[in-house]
Amino acid sequence: MSNAKFFLLLGLFLLINLQSGFAAENLIAGYTAEQALEFGEQMYREGLLPSGEPMHAYVHEDILVEGTMFSCESCHLRSGLGSAEGTIITLPTNGAKLFNPLHRGTEIETKPARAQLAAPFQSKDIRPGYTEEKLREAIWAGVDPGGRELNWTMPRYELSPDDMDILVHYLKNLSVEYSPGVDDQTLTFATVITDDVSQADRQAYLGALQAYINDRNSQNRHETRRRQHGPFYKQDLYTAYRRLELRIWDLNGSPSTWKGQLEAYYREKPVFALIGGVSNQSWEPIHRFSEQQRLPCLLPQTPFPVIEENSWYTLYFSKGYYQEGEAAARFLRPERKSAPPAIIQVVRNRPESLALERGFAESWQRYGYPKPPTITIERTEPPSKTDWLKLAEQYPEATMLVWLSPEDFSHINRLGQEGTLPSRLIFSSTLLRQEFNKIPENLRAKSLVALPYRLPEDMQPRMRFVTKWLQVRKVPTTNLSIQSNVYFLNWMMTGVLRMMGNDFYRDYFLDIIDMMNDENYAIVNYPRLSFGAGQRYASKGCFLVEVGAGKQPELIQRSPWVIH
Repeated sequence: MSNAKFFLLLGLFLLINLQSGFAAENLIAGYTAEQALEFGEQMYREGLLPSGEPMHAYVHEDILVEGTMFSCESCHLRSGLGSAEGTIITLPTNGAKLFNPLHRGTEIETKPARAQLAAPFQSKDIRPGYTEEKLREAIWAGVDPGGRELNWTMPRYELSPDDMDILVHYLKNLSVEYSPGVDDQTLTFATVITDDVSQADRQAYLGALQAYINDRNSQNRHETRRRQHGPFYKQDLYTAYRRLELRIWDLNGSPSTWKGQLEAYYREKPVFALIGGVSNQSWEPIHRFSEQQRLPCLLPQTPFPVIEENSWYTLYFSKGYYQEGEAAARFLRPERKSAPPAIIQVVRNRPESLALERGFAESWQRYGYPKPPTITIERTEPPSKTDWLKLAEQYPEATMLVWLSPEDFSHINRLGQEGTLPSRLIFSSTLLRQEFNKIPENLRAKSLVALPYRLPEDMQPRMRFVTKWLQVRKVPTTNLSIQSNVYFLNWMMTGVLRMMGNDFYRDYFLDIIDMMNDENYAIVNYPRLSFGAGQRYASKGCFLVEVGAGKQPELIQRSPWVIH
């Protein structure tokens, strides 16, 4: 073998071994750093080991529990920034805070430095910064770096050294770097509008939202000065200030193309979160994009939200049409073990009608009852007199769920005229487009309407606040339903940004919302919006109302706020 070939082979051998050694040095418990992060996330959020088996821990000194009951996320939150529940304060466990000393009060990040403060203003640390070894000791034995025993609300986990290495690796990387969409001066948001939204509704929506952005940014000059010269004990508050930038993401054409459009917008400039948004179509492509990018999407206005239990990143006002069907099922559910009423659903093969049908059927089946029969109107003409009479004869004494719009009511009044009236009819107020007088008067005594909003007499006084707010900002009041939802979104954003402080992490943005109290302030359209860990539909119910007589009928409440 020539010298040249020998040295070439030797070089390749050394390079391969160097790469292998480098890779081995970067393995965590035998996994790559990326794999370890995935398993660590599973341990932190779900309480499951890499093997898929539950983690085990002790609480109250000697009670053995599974980690699925006491996951790290349940107290320290998904972001790792900690929480408060009653008198129990759960401290942050994210990498940016764990490995630094924890000070009493505000951390001092700008001049004058903490060490330069006069002695009366200096305070002892709550604890020193963790090291990896001290973090293991805290998780295994419940002792912090200063030797203080942690409260027994903090479980002591039984983990092998390898599993512990994975969890420590995850915590070191949890909420360490700010999320995309934030820099030293600006917090960038986007809002999504699809091309099925009318120009009038688009202007109503954007006018109200941009007014909030302008209000916030009008303080920019004063807040920038405070960032530089504010008193030391408020430095975290002042350094947290960012001006807001709102980008408009217009989606055009078929929903099958929206994913590509969203990706293009995001590549052009990543944003911290999506706020609001308007569409009359299914929100699913945007929802899936948010989940994929781990991008919060806050309170879009859509009648077709995604209905599922395991999503995290999109928070909706309600379940839309689905919720009215769901509420009807809850209302009709018999008390105790009584026999359920006979049910028949009448629908059209359209998204809104099918969403109502699905909402009722899935809820009814969860209660243990069989899926009720569904009659689908296929032809374009409204059901005839004969169609309605046949339905009534085929399902005598049934409760008929009429998930149709007023265009299909041409002959429905025959039910009351021919002596074949069902025991009850239930309609959707959204499909009625609030045109309650479209229900024939001879059917109203037997009819109920699912109403997912406040009663009109409660809504009108609150609408004055929105009207006044818009007038002051010279925004035309063109669609108060849309604009009042934006009004609440604006109010909510103010509180969330204040609570977020200097911790610009997307998961923390959502954690704060999950910790909000139930709200009835600043809400016009809904009686109450409630929040909680993992809850993704803020309004959870409907009224069932009867329609009074006349062309401008009164709505008569026949149920409390029905919550599923």
